[in-house]
Amino acid sequence: MASPAEWRRTGNLPAELTSFVGRERLLATIRQRFQESRLVTVTGIGGVGKSRTALRVAHQMSPQFPDGVWYVDLSRLQDPTMVPHAVTAALGIADQSARPEVETLTEWISQRDLLVVLDSCEHLLEACAVLVQQLLHAAPRLRVLATSRQSLGVQGEHGIPLAPLLVPGDDGGESPFLNESIQLFAERASAVLPGYTVDEDNIGAVSELCRRLDGIPLAIELASVRLRALSVEQILALLTDRFSLLAGASRTALPRHQTLRAAIGWSHELCEPAERLLWARLSIFSGDFELEAARHVCASEDLPAEQVLDLIGGLVEKSILLSGNERAGVRYRLIDTLRHYGREWLDKLGETDQVRRRHRDYYLQLAERGERAWSGPRQVYWFGRMRQEHDNIRAALDYCLGDPAEARTGLDLLSSLWFMWVACGFAREGRLYLERALHASPQPSRERCKALWVLAYVRSAQGDTAGALDAAEQCASEAVRVGDSIAVILATKMQGTAAFLQGDLHKATALLGVAIEFHRSGRELNPGLLPAIVELAVVLTQQNELAEAEALLRDCRQLCGERGELWLRSYAVWATAAIERMTGRVEDAVLSAQESLRIKRHFHDVLGAVLAMETLSQLAVEQGDPSRAARILGAAQTNWRLFGLPQFGSPFFGTEHEQCVKECKRMLGEDAYLDVYQQGTRMNFDEAVSYAMGEIDPAAPPAT
Repeated sequence: MASPAEWRRTGNLPAELTSFVGRERLLATIRQRFQESRLVTVTGIGGVGKSRTALRVAHQMSPQFPDGVWYVDLSRLQDPTMVPHAVTAALGIADQSARPEVETLTEWISQRDLLVVLDSCEHLLEACAVLVQQLLHAAPRLRVLATSRQSLGVQGEHGIPLAPLLVPGDDGGESPFLNESIQLFAERASAVLPGYTVDEDNIGAVSELCRRLDGIPLAIELASVRLRALSVEQILALLTDRFSLLAGASRTALPRHQTLRAAIGWSHELCEPAERLLWARLSIFSGDFELEAARHVCASEDLPAEQVLDLIGGLVEKSILLSGNERAGVRYRLIDTLRHYGREWLDKLGETDQVRRRHRDYYLQLAERGERAWSGPRQVYWFGRMRQEHDNIRAALDYCLGDPAEARTGLDLLSSLWFMWVACGFAREGRLYLERALHASPQPSRERCKALWVLAYVRSAQGDTAGALDAAEQCASEAVRVGDSIAVILATKMQGTAAFLQGDLHKATALLGVAIEFHRSGRELNPGLLPAIVELAVVLTQQNELAEAEALLRDCRQLCGERGELWLRSYAVWATAAIERMTGRVEDAVLSAQESLRIKRHFHDVLGAVLAMETLSQLAVEQGDPSRAARILGAAQTNWRLFGLPQFGSPFFGTEHEQCVKECKRMLGEDAYLDVYQQGTRMNFDEAVSYAMGEIDPAAPPAT
């Protein structure tokens, strides 16, 4: 397995799980087109193999791109405004700031030599076209490979229409055994039925089957699965019957669309009735899902929960469902063409709204479980789990925000996910959803109050202190009107955070102190007590009340240890490092700052990591190593900008940073400082953390 640093350099291309058959000339053509155009779009009907072809080309071309090949799956995205966010997330950019996302993307990509694969653009065509045009204009070394059912319409685009595979008879001089459709059937058939071969006895029937399927890869793969129970001749007979059934109903459809629908519909008919029903209901999931979710969302009186596992096994066996072993267990998914087909059946059954509501309810319950468990020993699990459920969370939110009657439930779901927005790397997305939901629900309510303090929390994390203060004050005002005392205290805490970031230490001390006293009685660790303790300790440190600050942090770390809380513990350890530095315990401070970084790796916490790196740069100066300090400063500043406003735009963090820069320049000289600083800016996030941890040779840090 590649290390995180290697992953950042090479990209995030999914592995090729099956062999690639045929299309050698087409692959060469696509590679050649990139010498003439920086945007190549592979177009074609569903099931023809656009995504698989793009993946093969991307793997072939990956050595040409020193900054990696990056894959962006847009198939499950519904909101066009989220396209830049999807690209940012796929690139691993931890930008959660309030600035326009395209600005972050263009800044990150502008000097890099990379290939971006945008897969499944057809339903987001205009948004994709606008973004691609902006990125290509800003980044001269960027190449984009897109897949879509139609071209993007961007200037300079080179379209490559993807035809189905050649079938026997297309090339009169070709042996049928060398035909690519037959080779694909043979490959997939041998995977389904080990030892199966295409020979003189069955070549005629296989040739006719591939012709009837028009060489469409998905249709051929679905047909090959039937070999577990049927001969090729029986498959061909059943498929012929299926076409005759469709002939009257689909005369207006394109022949190849008829073929694909026929193949899928035929697979559908070969499923047991309960399997068909489950297929339809599973189509409501966006991305992959676990067995528990399938049982909760899909079970009913006519589909008992205890049968769902066996039915899922049947759909996996028939290649309708894909399954994969993840660290947390087995997860399943429908490929998009089959998901869309299932959704059509769900509509015909009249169950779409009912199943969408059950899907929303499941992920609302999951969010509430995560919120209750966040401050406990399974925090790392919940971090990974909520990132894994991201697509389904989006689908649940889209359902709530698309129906005014579901607006309050949408606020419940959004605010229960405060830990996902703040601690799991989705602050920008959370803010967009929260602002949209609050606009749709203007009447004061407890649900709205909670969403307002969550919005204040998210804006603070982005460095938007004015916006955070506005949301916190609005929350306090509305909470008084609806009698929500908890929201009043949490709003007070958020006001204290904003005051802290603005440098108003006396106001911050008062407000955070009130929040701490209230939460000590209720022991509500996050987002009330623990963040308030750490922030108050930092404020007291700035006021030179070091003993009181260190005592607070000691209690905080003890409480975190008792509960198994790690995320806030890492901030408490970082804040302790600052006190140790100020009291001359430099070696202890280095160990504390590095411990903080070590914990933050579990959460890919860019914000917390750059804070710890800033502290380590100050400590390096005090240890007489200005080169190390400058290199860390360069790495930290680059990642600050990718997260949001450097030093939050806060005078508190900004002053210490400038003092460290000034001291480095004094010790090294201006030119030497800039040279070493630039070395740091070339480190990606994982390399920067490794360097600050002392895991990379300080004399030769790797550069991207």
